[in-house]
Amino acid sequence: MTRANSDTGQGKWKGRGRMSRFTKYFEMSPDDVVEYALEKTPEIGWDRASIKAVVPPEHGNLNYVFRVTDDVGHSLYIKQAGMETRISKDMKPSTDRNRIESEILEVEGKLAPGMVPHVYFYDTIMCACGLEDCSDFEVMRNAMLRHETFPHFAEAISTFMVDTLLLSSDVVMNHQEKKRLVQRFISPDLCDITEKLVLMEPYGDHEGRNNVFPPNRQFVEEQLYADQRLHLEVAKLKFKFMTDAQALLQGDLHTGSIFIAPDAMKVFDSEFGTYAPMGYDTGNVVANLIFAYDNGLATEDEPFCTWVLDTIEQMVDKFVTKFNKRFDERVTEPMAQVPGFKEWYLESILDDTAGYAGTELHRRTVGLANVADVTSIKDEKRRLLAERINILAGKDYILHQRAFRSGKDFVGAVRRAEDAAMRTL
Repeated sequence: MTRANSDTGQGKWKGRGRMSRFTKYFEMSPDDVVEYALEKTPEIGWDRASIKAVVPPEHGNLNYVFRVTDDVGHSLYIKQAGMETRISKDMKPSTDRNRIESEILEVEGKLAPGMVPHVYFYDTIMCACGLEDCSDFEVMRNAMLRHETFPHFAEAISTFMVDTLLLSSDVVMNHQEKKRLVQRFISPDLCDITEKLVLMEPYGDHEGRNNVFPPNRQFVEEQLYADQRLHLEVAKLKFKFMTDAQALLQGDLHTGSIFIAPDAMKVFDSEFGTYAPMGYDTGNVVANLIFAYDNGLATEDEPFCTWVLDTIEQMVDKFVTKFNKRFDERVTEPMAQVPGFKEWYLESILDDTAGYAGTELHRRTVGLANVADVTSIKDEKRRLLAERINILAGKDYILHQRAFRSGKDFVGAVRRAEDAAMRTL
């Protein structure tokens, strides 16, 4: 990886004899970004006459993103952390999130080669990084909104999760090295967002930030806000997330953070990455596939719905198979080789997968950040059906975590929720 003045922001434009303007933080405009890209990535060989920067249509909820191109085929993305999030000016997470994202992508790139964008540089002064342009790919959520299918996805995402999660854990890593990574990737501000937006607010709207579809309000209040048994299990999941530094997570692993192509996949947006339970990542993927199922159901696209559920089943089963194999190949911790430990360890991950799949289903349905898979459903009754599937399947996952041991088990919860949701309409 090439790092261009990553810590100082110092330097001159090549051939311009001009001192850098990027020695003190400010939020950049597209014109600033052009100058910045020229300074930080001289190795790219930009055509100065045609270089330009634009804000792409997809640029997330938190940061400022620019695509830099020229007319001779060079390109990259510049991502800058703002002093406040784009989704809410009340949320002001540390700009150190850009450093964390860049370093996590470096680690993930070593653990799962070719499955994350290349990092050209990161800059602790401008709180910005340069990333590989993945415009040949598409954000997976957008493609799935058109009901495109990707037969290779279950294989690819299961490999990514096993290799990044298991190989960054105490089972495999030197314990001292792993603890140093835990320290590097502590992000109190972003963890606080997860702890509140995902693991608390959907169950009581404590901050008044939930986005509840008005026709569904009474159902939400009854099923989520009033269910104390549910709250107890969510509380356990929250405190496990806060205290169990099990493995290095992507931290926001959903279809909006995955670039997809017919035969390839890259995971991006690792700024929420931290050390926490593996099941948080695996559960997020399960939940976001269910959102795609919601959309397919609303449009009566049976082949797409079938593919989504088959993908959930295959992904879980492939994860289990690959996890067992990689565990046997890479385990270094002597006590992890005690008979029965591997089975216990994997079962606990599947418990967490179910639990955190449930919290993701709930927070994306009623919380601050909803998903287009559901909000784009125009027919009120069909949207209600989708939301109630999410709420009921989520409760099933959370309340019965130990019941989910196979892909078929995870799909069964969706089927049960659909039947139950139909009876409520």
